[in-house]
Amino acid sequence: MREEEGHVRAGIGLRHPHYAEVIEQAPPLGFIEVHSENFFADGGAALAVLHEARQRYELSLHGVGLGRGSAAGVDPWHLDRLERLVDRIRPVRVSDHACFARARRGIGSVAVHANDLLPIAFTKASLDILCANVSQVQDRLKQPILVENLSAYLSFADDVIVEPQFFAELAQRTGCGMLLDVNNLMVNALNAGTADPVASCKAFIDALPDGIADEIHLAGYSGSPEAGDIVIDDHGSLVRPDVWTVYVHAIDRFGAVPTLIEWDTDIPALAVLLGEAERATAVMRGRA
Repeated sequence: MREEEGHVRAGIGLRHPHYAEVIEQAPPLGFIEVHSENFFADGGAALAVLHEARQRYELSLHGVGLGRGSAAGVDPWHLDRLERLVDRIRPVRVSDHACFARARRGIGSVAVHANDLLPIAFTKASLDILCANVSQVQDRLKQPILVENLSAYLSFADDVIVEPQFFAELAQRTGCGMLLDVNNLMVNALNAGTADPVASCKAFIDALPDGIADEIHLAGYSGSPEAGDIVIDDHGSLVRPDVWTVYVHAIDRFGAVPTLIEWDTDIPALAVLLGEAERATAVMRGRA
């Protein structure tokens, strides 16, 4: 969903330390986003807060546990709970990651959940699995969903499909959209030792089909390749300058796509998040 110029505003991830402030102050935001799994209970204070927030803002549900790339299939209990939450909240978007999380220990055994976002291989078999699971979820929710590109710390020897093409084929076959995480692009480029990480991220974006990105995520990362560190997508700091540079390119490429500031660790004062959101808003309004 593209925004009209003048009405564009970025959103923030709504986390527990900011529940009261956001509801009481209702700062100007384009939308808020929450992790779906935190609101699967049938009642309680958290769900009441979510209903209050939904009265003030459009709301996006972002999942971290569905594991839509799992060969073991989508967990029926998880999908039941997600469907109930979608029916209650009526979100503007529903998203999760291009990852797997469930696997069977042996033939006929019960699937176990890894509680992590594990990377999938970019192969035809993986694409077939992901397409089938995405289609199943969309059929249950009765709406298109978004699939996020992952920050991955390993790759597979049998990868044969470049990642932008993988997402293009997924979208073409299922009708889903893409949640383009710009920070994840940068993390992967840095960890791969790419000579020019910004150029690599821009090339990834340019290789995607027109209109595929229906939401963008921005976040901070930790670590430095120059110091010999693995770069971690920890969502625990300000958006880095190189990520802002790639974000500007993404907005130039796709238009004013709804954009979210993610911050999940070392959560700062609400004013810091709002400042980051205002910066993203300025980018979108300058290039809408």
